[in-house]
Formats: sequence, C-alpha cells, structure tokens
Amino acid sequence: MTEEIAAVDSYRRSVHAVVEEVDDGGVVLDRTVFYPRGGGQPGDTGILRTPAGDVRVSDTFKRSGLLLHRIEGGNLEPGMSVEAVIDWERRHLLMRTHTALHALSAVIWRDFDAKVTGGNMEPGSARMDFELDAISMDFGRDVERVLNHELGGDLPVHVHFLPRLEALADPDLIRTKVNLLPEFIDPIRIIEIEGLDKQADGGTHVRSSGEVGRVAVTKTESKGKSNKRIRIELAD
Repeated sequence: MTEEIAAVDSYRRSVHAVVEEVDDGGVVLDRTVFYPRGGGQPGDTGILRTPAGDVRVSDTFKRSGLLLHRIEGGNLEPGMSVEAVIDWERRHLLMRTHTALHALSAVIWRDFDAKVTGGNMEPGSARMDFELDAISMDFGRDVERVLNHELGGDLPVHVHFLPRLEALADPDLIRTKVNLLPEFIDPIRIIEIEGLDKQADGGTHVRSSGEVGRVAVTKTESKGKSNKRIRIELAD
C-alpha cells in the first residue's frame, strides 16, 4: 500500500518515491504527498520529477484500493525513482477551504442542530448542504458574521486517530446525515478545530483557523424540503 503522507502532514510538498505500478489509469508510488480525491475534496495535481524530465499529474484518486496518480505523457516504469511534487498553491487553497467548511458545519451544528447532507469544494470556493427547514440571505449574513468571528480566533487545528468503535460511539464526530465511512476504515482520522469542532475526516487542513482568512457567504439556496445550501468563498 502507498504511504499517504498527506494524512499526517498536509504541509509536506514533495517526497522521493519509487514507482510500483503503471497502467492506463495512472501510476502507483510506494509513498506520496498527493491527496486522492474524496469527501468532497478534489485530488491533488502536480508533477513527478524523473531523470528524463517532469511528468504532469492531472489528478489523484483511489481505485480498487490503489492510490493512482493520473499522468499526462511520460515513460514511467516500475522500479523508477521519482520526486512527487504537489501544486502547493492549489493544495493550500484547498486546505484553507476545507477548514472553512468544517468551521461552517460546526457553527450550523452548534447553533441550529442541523446535520450535513452534502458538500463539495474547489480551490477557494465551496458549498455545503444542511438539514434545515428554511434559509435566507439574512440567515447567510448572520452565519457569515459568526463564522468569521470563530475563524478569527486563530484556533489550532489538530489531527487525531481513534479506534473505529470509539469514534463511532461519539455522535458529534459524524456530522453527515448518513455515515459515509467505509467499514474497513480503522482507526478513523479526526480533525479537531480546538474549542469549535471535532469530526471524522480524511482531507487536508491548515494548522490554525486564522490561516483560513475571511470567508464570504455568497449564496443561500433551497434544494428541497429540509435540504438547504450555503455557498462560500475565501475573501482574503
């Protein structure tokens, strides 16, 4: 299995690795700093540096238990040494965006007792759906004010790993309407925004809420009964 460095150190930008497999879907490395898409977060892009030149990685994803780097061109073979280098500016935007979404879900959970019904993100922008009966732009403006107040507290962000049974016994750790964690995941990775939020998550995050910067709620939408959407953008 590929050693997934992003799970424990989201600030690592590159790593030397060895090619293990190559097929039409992509390249498998023995270790990588690339994050595979999942949980609403896109997969990383970047390059694989080889003696013959750089090979672009256009996406990272998992298939049948393998972490695949989708490459454009290149002539990679098993046993070849490479340096895996992520597009850091894009990754850091995603980290800030992802932490902002966790803070948003924490505010809605704490203040309105509403679970998450869906979500997605791009670098610098995102949307999250909640089990709410009603929503309005005034609601969005109030949420924006509270959200930025919490983020401005510069709260430390921690990564923990808990045994599956212990994690699932805490209802606060699973904020989605449906538990999306596959049964084989054990231990479960937990992201904690100190004093604000703690929930199961596999994505990448910044070290503190202050690193997110200011967030704007750009739109509120009704997507049906008890399903309301909030769109956000990083404003800084």
